[in-house]
Amino acid sequence: EVQLVESGGGLVQPGGSLRLSCAASGFIFSVSAMSWVRQAPGKGLEWVSTISRGGTTSYADSVKGRFTISRDNAKNTLYLQMNSLKPEDTAVYYCVKSSSGTRGQGTQVTVSS
Repeated sequence: EVQLVESGGGLVQPGGSLRLSCAASGFIFSVSAMSWVRQAPGKGLEWVSTISRGGTTSYADSVKGRFTISRDNAKNTLYLQMNSLKPEDTAVYYCVKSSSGTRGQGTQVTVSS
């Protein structure tokens, strides 16, 4: 059974940083493309970033230059380093196994002064 467990969210001031983690199990993590998506209050899901099995990364324009996706295949863990956070980054962030769309329970990120 695929399991994805996100952590690392919280309340941060504008301009601050957070690092999200996603612990993966139940599948071969190292050969799986992985993504982060987010859902702001009252809005639909928004793609944030993807990392391929080979480490190639891609980002939404809204986060490019501020967020960095990475993976540690030895630890079966996906990361999202978020810098220069803005109030519009406030959302529930989900880790997604790209091939199936399976996602975790999410972690709340709130950017507010």
